[in-house]
Amino acid sequence: MKSILLPSLRGVVVSAAAMIVAACGGGGEAPGGTSAGAGTLRLALTDAPACGYEQVNVTIERVRVHASSTAGDGDGGWFEIVLTPPKRVDLLTLTNGVLEELGSTSLPAGRYMQMRLVLAANTSAAGMANSVVPAGATERALQTPSGQQTGLKMNVNIDVAAGQLADFVIDFDACRSVVRAGQSGRHLLKPVLSVLPRVSNASQAVEGYVAGAIALGTTSVTLQKDGVVVRGTVPASNGRFLLTQVPVGVYDLVVAADGWATAVMTGVPVSGTAVTVVNPATARFDPPASAMRTASGIVLTTESSLLASATVSVLQQIGATEVEIVSRPVDADTGAYGFSLPIAAPVRTTYVAGATSLSFSSETASAGLYLLEAAAPGKVAQSIGIDLTTGDDTGRTLTLAP
Repeated sequence: MKSILLPSLRGVVVSAAAMIVAACGGGGEAPGGTSAGAGTLRLALTDAPACGYEQVNVTIERVRVHASSTAGDGDGGWFEIVLTPPKRVDLLTLTNGVLEELGSTSLPAGRYMQMRLVLAANTSAAGMANSVVPAGATERALQTPSGQQTGLKMNVNIDVAAGQLADFVIDFDACRSVVRAGQSGRHLLKPVLSVLPRVSNASQAVEGYVAGAIALGTTSVTLQKDGVVVRGTVPASNGRFLLTQVPVGVYDLVVAADGWATAVMTGVPVSGTAVTVVNPATARFDPPASAMRTASGIVLTTESSLLASATVSVLQQIGATEVEIVSRPVDADTGAYGFSLPIAAPVRTTYVAGATSLSFSSETASAGLYLLEAAAPGKVAQSIGIDLTTGDDTGRTLTLAP
């Protein structure tokens, strides 16, 4: 998932880069970014929905922080949270408000500008410390970046105050971080990370229910603002979903499931004092069934070379609201992308506090119509409209200018 504190281009995969807003003041700084006294930094891990995987496993050895954004691995001044033994985490279990605690450390009060998440390496002795299980397939190694021994770098801006707790969550977006390399059969980790201040699940959260038929790991429930995903999860087996760590504001809630029309609820408020309940278990999101059609193609540069770093997002205009249906990196070997999308009309409703039933309108003008948006770091994004009402849209080339 994208950082909720750093505006970014939709679909651009930024390898292990994020920025956060300070959670607490740090007082006057001494040279090197620290001041007198000590505070405590505590970290946890969370995830957004993944695309087409039953497991995404990473093994974390340590988390490092430094006052300088340019400090090298061998420089002094690093502070660490060391996990002994290293912790293997299936990112796909970290949904509906579940966090994996990484620990805490005492460190000098001051401002810290760099964080590194250090993963264990896949070795013959350790086995697959980092791996994926594609849907319906067996476990296979997840290849991590060559520089991962020094850690997955995040640019941060954390103020640690003397005698206080600086409490943060690392959001590891599995969907955008795992890249298929189809011709070679490999899966590559190009991590997309963000860091956000931790808040209680009793506030800045949204709760609701989907129908049993779509209470599946392939269903996504997202909160979006202006078509950009802010937080996302998958429903539990009982249909309940809980989106946590959400900035105060007003959002569109989007439910997307294979074989079903997309459902959107507009005007969902998030407050700092309570959980927003969008619907009770007796009035679930239950969109109409839909036939699915394919949108696929390849992403190239203007020089006709493959662009393995690109991401393709699928957007849909639903009434006056544009929403993202899905977003994934292209195949690292071929630059190919492919999506299965519903052609039934999406349905829309408006949030009503305390509502005991849901009433949706069918947005027939939007049925089968989508916008494909390709983007990559350092490139000019391209968008193109497609119409799936008459059949699949295959072989579509999206060309990004240098």
